[in-house]
Amino acid sequence: MPELNGLGVSPGRAAGPVLHLASPPSLPSPAAVLSAAEERDAVRRAVAIVAAELTRRADAAADPTAAEVLRAQVLMATDEMLADAAFAAIDAGAPAPHALAAVLAEHRAAFEAAGGYLAERVTDLDDLRDRLVAACLGLPMPGVPSPGHPFILAARDLAPADTAGLDPAVVLGLVTAEGGPTSHTAILARTLGIPAVVRCGGIADIPDMSVLSIDGAAGVVVVGVGEDEAAAVNEAEALVRTARASSTGPGRTADGHPVALLANIGSARDLTGDVEGVGLFRTELLYLDHADPPSEQEQVAAYTAVFSALPGRKVVVRTLDAGADKPLPFLRQAPEPNPALGVRGLRVARRDPGVLATQLAAIATAAAACEAEVWVMAPMVATAAEAAEFTAACRAHGLPAAGVMIEVPAAALRAGAILRDADFLSLGTNDLSQYTFAADRMCGDLAELLDPWQPALISLIAACAAAGLEAGKPVGVCGESAADPGFALVLAGLGISSLSMAPRSIPAVREALAAHTLEECRRIAKAALAADTPEAARRALQKTI
Repeated sequence: MPELNGLGVSPGRAAGPVLHLASPPSLPSPAAVLSAAEERDAVRRAVAIVAAELTRRADAAADPTAAEVLRAQVLMATDEMLADAAFAAIDAGAPAPHALAAVLAEHRAAFEAAGGYLAERVTDLDDLRDRLVAACLGLPMPGVPSPGHPFILAARDLAPADTAGLDPAVVLGLVTAEGGPTSHTAILARTLGIPAVVRCGGIADIPDMSVLSIDGAAGVVVVGVGEDEAAAVNEAEALVRTARASSTGPGRTADGHPVALLANIGSARDLTGDVEGVGLFRTELLYLDHADPPSEQEQVAAYTAVFSALPGRKVVVRTLDAGADKPLPFLRQAPEPNPALGVRGLRVARRDPGVLATQLAAIATAAAACEAEVWVMAPMVATAAEAAEFTAACRAHGLPAAGVMIEVPAAALRAGAILRDADFLSLGTNDLSQYTFAADRMCGDLAELLDPWQPALISLIAACAAAGLEAGKPVGVCGESAADPGFALVLAGLGISSLSMAPRSIPAVREALAAHTLEECRRIAKAALAADTPEAARRALQKTI
């Protein structure tokens, strides 16, 4: 049977008939503009229709992350700059649908040129363009098929409006030709627990209703499986999910060694009941929808909502992770030639120290009013001096637990020096991979370099873990690698003390740890460190267990 390979971004297996996302509307040949006023009204009507539809989907979305992304799309659609640019194109002779398509094409090019976070948002712009054009032309909105039976959804890529209403009981799996491990498709698939493979180039050529099986961990798509085999895959996956649903309790190895299993969240709405705490609270979601910086009072309310829900449990707050690749209007940053290597994360405080000071004050106020164990960490720290300056600022605001994210190889190599001042380290393996291998996280051609099983990455993780053990301070991992049950054994064996991931990923990791002793995990880690390739590291895992 033919086998396609992509990048596995949401673990699990599924099998069933494939259906492709409906094609976007085609622009007709432009007609002469007879009334600029009528074309402007058409733009206004289209914006109103699309904004209302996206708002409806956001309100109905069961997943809070999906709702947030959709509301961000509404802000894009209703931005006065978009309408003004479309009006200018109309005045130059373009009909309404062509004017909107041209303006959004310019925005798309700018997002792609910026790279990083913005490059990951081009699919959102494409979806917005298709919806606005369809509304202008009086056509149905593009969307997900509804065949009346379970299926695997295939597409070039998926927009937030497509994924927001997905029912995991109907959409068994996702396969896209584009996307990456940090795209919203990947994030939402993991949040919903739907197996997903992205960067699978051959999927566009597979006819509708072909029966596929997909492995969202290995990134493998098999075409043409039989009905009996498909049923067996789904039955086995259902048994696994049922077993994991009853899994509870703290993370521990078979001999009782604790490895805390924490959640990655963007707001209080992402919390689930069965978590030991939060290992990554992404505070930038509070900022992304603001034309002006959120007030200290707004921030206190958002942080309090999370802290009050977790009395007695740890919450690790990441300070604002924004900058050139996640531009915020109020930062007023000039364009940079390479945003991934520019002023982002903690570096923003060099230009605008008030943003960090206000955030630390708000975190401290919220922490003082709640019983959660609040830790604070800074992103994009490169040197021990930066770590010392940040931890001093935290302590000046009365925050006793201050640490840093290790995303830059320079910081990993000097982890011991950083821990002289920092109270803990948290490794963001997504960015650490990107910077270690000089491989953009969104470049599918370099996906193999972003594999967490790469020996060089494992070596950097090991160096950080060793520095933590020597200093007697905790070192955690909050990158997507933490959600891989097999790799979690490697991390535990290296001495990592906590793993933070999407809440739905926790049961599988909990079970993997519970099935192995700490000494077994150490043997697995030693074998992975000795391997020369990711494939050899995985084989070493299989041989060791």
